[in-house]
Parts: sequence; C-alpha cells; structure tokens
Amino acid sequence: MAAARPLGRRRPVARTTSGPRKGRSVYPDAIRVTGARQHNLKSVDVEIPKGQFTVVTGVSGSGKSSLVFDTIAAEAQRQLNETFSAFQRGFLPSYGQPDADLIEHLSPAIVVDQKRLGGGSRSTLGTISDIAPLLRLLFSRAGEPWVGYAHTFSFNDPEGMCPRCQGLGDVVDVDLDAFVDWSRSLNEGALRHPNFKVGTWMWQVYANSGRFDPDKPLAEYTDAECHDLLFATEGRVPIGDGPAQVNASYEGAATKFRRLSIERDVAEMSERTREIAARFTTSRSCPACEGARLNDTVLGCRVHGYNIAEMAAMEARELHMLLDELDLPGAGPVAGHLRERVGHLVDMGLGYLSLDRRTATLSGGESQRIKMVRHLTSSLTDMLYVFDEPTVGLHARDVDRFVALLLELRDKGNTVLVVEHDRDVITAADHVVDIGPGAGIDGGEVVFTGAVAALATAATPTGEHVRRLPTLRQDPREPAGVLEIRNAYQHNLRGLDLDLPAGTLTVVSGVAGSGKSSLVHGAFVAGHTDAIVVDQTAVSTNRRSNTATYTGMLDPIRKAFARANGVSASLFSANSTGACPSCQGLGVIYTDLAFLEGFTSTCDACGGQRFTDDVLAHRLRGASIGDVLEMTAGVALDFFTVERKVQTILGAIVDVGLDYLRLGQPLTTLSGGECQRIKLAAQLHREGAVYVLDEPTTGLHASDIDTLLAVLDRLVDGGNTVLVIEHDLQVIAHADWVVDLGPEGGDDGGAVLFEGPPTDLLRASGSHTAAALRRAVDRS
Repeated sequence: MAAARPLGRRRPVARTTSGPRKGRSVYPDAIRVTGARQHNLKSVDVEIPKGQFTVVTGVSGSGKSSLVFDTIAAEAQRQLNETFSAFQRGFLPSYGQPDADLIEHLSPAIVVDQKRLGGGSRSTLGTISDIAPLLRLLFSRAGEPWVGYAHTFSFNDPEGMCPRCQGLGDVVDVDLDAFVDWSRSLNEGALRHPNFKVGTWMWQVYANSGRFDPDKPLAEYTDAECHDLLFATEGRVPIGDGPAQVNASYEGAATKFRRLSIERDVAEMSERTREIAARFTTSRSCPACEGARLNDTVLGCRVHGYNIAEMAAMEARELHMLLDELDLPGAGPVAGHLRERVGHLVDMGLGYLSLDRRTATLSGGESQRIKMVRHLTSSLTDMLYVFDEPTVGLHARDVDRFVALLLELRDKGNTVLVVEHDRDVITAADHVVDIGPGAGIDGGEVVFTGAVAALATAATPTGEHVRRLPTLRQDPREPAGVLEIRNAYQHNLRGLDLDLPAGTLTVVSGVAGSGKSSLVHGAFVAGHTDAIVVDQTAVSTNRRSNTATYTGMLDPIRKAFARANGVSASLFSANSTGACPSCQGLGVIYTDLAFLEGFTSTCDACGGQRFTDDVLAHRLRGASIGDVLEMTAGVALDFFTVERKVQTILGAIVDVGLDYLRLGQPLTTLSGGECQRIKLAAQLHREGAVYVLDEPTTGLHASDIDTLLAVLDRLVDGGNTVLVIEHDLQVIAHADWVVDLGPEGGDDGGAVLFEGPPTDLLRASGSHTAAALRRAVDRS
C-alpha cells in the first residue's frame, strides 16, 4: 500500500462541476444555496435537486456537515420555527441563522441524526419507535381473557404496571456486600454505612441488644444471627443509661436502611444523602414480575399462547415471523400494521433487537435507524429528510436493504439528503455533491456536483474512492504468540474458546448483533485488563477543554512561552490570571435569553483570543499564545521545531488524520470518530501493548482510512497487537487475521464462522462478510 499523506496536505484537485453557477439554475426545482460561509465553507454555491436522493461526501473535516446540517437543515428548521409565536418557540430547539447570502426553495426538514436516543428507565425500543402502542392495541383486541383497553397493557399506566417495581422491571435494594464487612465484628465497624458506625445511636441498637457477640466477626454468625442483625423487626432494645434510658423498637440494619434511604421520597433527601445511599444499593430484576414490568392480570392475557411481555422480549426477527403466522380476524388491520413496523426494523439490520430493549443501551447508528421507522410509514410528501452517515455500524449485507428504504422515502415525493462515505450508498444516489478538496482550511469548496457516472471519472478523493476497490493483503504477518479467550459466555456467546494472534492486525467482523462487542469488549478485555481500549465515547470535557489541553501539549507550550519571555507559565493559561476577564478565557460570550434563542458571540475585549493584551504581547518566535491556539495541528507541527515534546504530540495527531484540528478547538465540537482518533493519538507511542479499537473508520473517507491503516501498521510493526471491530471491507482486506462472527445477530449469532487471513475468507461459506468481500473483489 502506498504511503498515506496526512490530511490537509493533499495535492490540489481540479474543481469539477456540472452544477450551479451564479445567476443560472441547472435544476428548475431545487434547493439553492448561494454564498454559504458557515465554518470553513468558502462562499459555496450549490443546488440540491428536489425529489431526488442526494449524497454529500468528502474527506473528514471538509465541510459536509457545515453545508448539510449547519446551513441547509438549520435554516429549514429555523424558518419553520419562525411560524410559531415567541412563547411556542421557547419549547422548540433553537437554530441560529446560518452564514449565507441566500437559501431558497426549502422544504420542511426532518433531521435523522446519530445522537443516541437516551431516555429514562421507562424508555424502550418499543415506546420510542411507536411499535409498543400497536402491540398493546393488538392485545386489547385479540388477547384472551380480555383484561382491558390498550392502556391497560402499558407498564407506564397504574392499571397495568407491576405494583412492586412500578413498571420499571427492576427494584433497588440493599447491596449487602457493600453494606457489610463480613470479616469484622460490630465493635470493629462491620456495618459500613456512616449512620451505623461504631458509637452512633443506630449502632447501639445492635451492640446493646444482647442478641449478638459484638466482638465476633459477622462471617462467623449463624444464618439466624445474620437474619436477626439485618432483617428482624421484632422486640425492643434499651438505649442509654439511668433515667435517660429508652426502649427502642428493634429493626434489622438492612431493613432500617431500606426504609430510611430506599423507600423514602428521593425529593426529600439531600444530595449528600442520595450519594451515600447509592454506595450501598444495587439494582436487580423485580422478584414480583421477573422484569416483565406488568402485573399478573395483564400477564395472564395471551395471544397465540404468548403474553405481551413475552412478545416484547422476542428479537424483532422472531416477532416478525410470529406475526406472519397470526390469523386474527378481529384484529387483522392492527396486526398488519404492527407486522409492517417490525419488518422495517428487520430491513434496517436491527432484527436482533427486542422491543423491551432500553433505549439508553442503543448505539448511535442503531438510534438513527430506529428513528427512521416512524418516518417510513408517514404519508407526508415534499419533505426534506436529512441523514448523518446512516450506515454507521451497518454491515455491508444490510446496506442495500437500507438504501432501498431511503429510495422508498424519495419515491413518496420527498427529497433525501445524506452525508455519507459508503461506496454503495454513493453509487445508489441520483445526485452527488463532493466537498473538499482537503479538510479544515483546505476544504470548504464544492469540487464536484453531478451524477454518479461523472463522479467515477472526477479527479477528487471521492472519485478515486469510487474507482478503487479493496485490495487483499497477500503477505500476512506471522504471529508472535497467542492471546487466549476461554469459556466466553457474554450475551450471545456460548462458552467460546478462541486464540487471537499476537503481534498482528486482527479484525473482528460480522453483522450487527453477531457478538463482536461481547467478544472483544466483554470477554477479551476482561481477560486482558492491560489492553488499551480506544472507543468512540465522548472525551470527558467541558467548554474549556480543547485539543491542546486534552493531549497534554499545552503545558510544554506554556513553559516555552514562559522561558522566552522570562515570566510565569501560569500567565499563558486561559484558566488563570492571564485570562481575559470579560470572557473568563473562553474567547466567546454565551448569552442565555431565557425562552428566546440564546447565542454565542466573540468576546469584544480580546477578539476571541482568550487572554489579556499584556499576555498577548508576549511572543514565541513572533507568535502570541492566541496565535498558537488558532493554529491547526499541521501548521503547529511546522512551527514547534524546537519543543520536542510538543512536536511528538503534534506528530501523533497528524498521523491519525486530525491535522486540521485547531489547537484551541473545543473538544465538545468533535464527532465520535474524531474523539476515538484523538484518544488513539494520545496512546500511539507504546511498545508491546495491545490496542483495542471499535469501528475506527466511523466518519472517515476512504482516503482517510488509508491514513488510519498506515498508523495501525506502524503500531503492529512497532511490536504491538491491534484488535479492531470493523465492518469496512477496506480494513478487513488489509488485516493479517480475520475473525468473523455470525451467522446473524442476537440468538442466531455468537458463533465463529471463520478465522484466518482475508485471502482465505473469500472461500468461506455461510458468512455474510465473505460474500460482501467476494462481491467487492470481483468488481475490481
């Protein structure tokens, strides 16, 4: 493979356009954007044909999201919100007016993004997708014996919920192992809760009760003594001496704690009391309903032999097959509509999920596809549907089915606008807009607009991506040993034993839900606790966290400024004495206008440079600290030629393809893929380590994947082991070793279908990954 060039330093690319020019419209009915300058966009003019499926692509950081989400979608939603009164707008999301000369011919926009659904403990896949109401309606119409109307089957309704857990499915109870130190006696502080510590009034109830030997370790108590200490509620105990003595009612320590801290109204407890109580409690499945959330009367009502909780616990794929078998004359339309909704989940590659799955446990990619379920059955037309990389987390097997759903939305008379890198999605589009040529300040231009056929010949990174297909590694590295996984039973894994080759690049593949995360994050990481896990979870940040602070380069930068100017290094911290007093070192002013739209403005006092004029007057090779924080990592790498530690950190950032990030860029603005790569940059310089990465190609253009693969190769060649969960065929083909799980997701997954080099994977049968790789290689 050719050496990858760092992002932001690509060769200049010719601007290829068969699209709009000033004063002339190519498409008679199109969304027209003129002079868009949001973020890094360079006065972009572009047209999005209405009623078509358009893909906006380009390298990471090129400006795709700035055009699609921050300009087109934001303006469509802002204008729609403007039709409501100021009072009503107070309850709606706020959208600032994008920086553009003109945006016209907009339709109402529905944005389906990758934000996790989240939700509380009562939010499930069934409730968030609006499938649960249909299931409840089915049971109210066809269930036997009849127990009530649809709302009766809801675990959020008092008529239907389990009285023990209030419809939550779980109960909070005392965690005895946290509450009690079994190796100690009462006199030694066996009861760990602060309210029961030695000498307190509550402690005296047990120490003075005469029921126990206060010097005997609790581990030596009989079962009867343990029950008496923790749960008994009979008898009285004398507390105090002489006239002040009182006879207190006896109550076991665990029972008393449950009454005072668990059964008490949380709103009446102080924050400190709640925090202390949380240390001694645990959540477990409700013993009354066994997690079903509903009462016995509701659970006694059945359709085709199943109660509603049992149907909700089925995988969507299994439930869909069951609904096909049902013959319910009195509820035929309801069953048909329910079958259609559940079928959409299966079509989106989510057949392994169940309706009772809590939304808080869903990934970003799963969340986005679930949001689509409601829109696919909508009869609205002339809408603008906007999607953010909808194939994230989707196996190649499921991409074609997902594209068919996007085309279904288009064929209903809507405009579908998608930000995407996947080749199969790009080639299925009616129209393509390619943003680039590079990232950050090197991007922000329309380098191609037109049909896919023309894109295949365009001199752009995306054009090259469409033409170039995966190349199989022909010379896999020899293992330096094995890393064992033994008797793995996590989720759908069934006692799996596996030897992973050390000193290689190993990819774990398989359809969504096949057990990849269970194998890697569950079984492997649990057995190899020294592994460096680099995932896509957001970096723990606040408004003040930025690229320089997170990577640790700001401290040596501050020291370099201090040495050059003979002053204290603390002056060059935006959190210290040198910070601008007007914005407290943020560079911007956040203004909250209550129910009106809040906004962010550049600080007038410092001009956005975060520091006082006195601090900004100090220079390092002609640049102020404000100038340095505005530099991109690529520019800063050329600037810090003397400061070796800074240069090492910057080199790692550039190596992982983030050279377009500004040193002062807030980390709250980074995507999941960028978060993962900046974490990787912080861990690059190791030897003999095991790296675990979770779909690191998320949000990456194919040319950026080349850069990523070069980094992973360097890690392996440096004596490390790299284990990657991945769907991308370019990464799978490049691996030394592939472990493919399946054959399907959920209960139909969890088996190793193949393990070996990618060349052998081509000949594997029964593997969806092998079939996808064969198709890709054959097309080349």
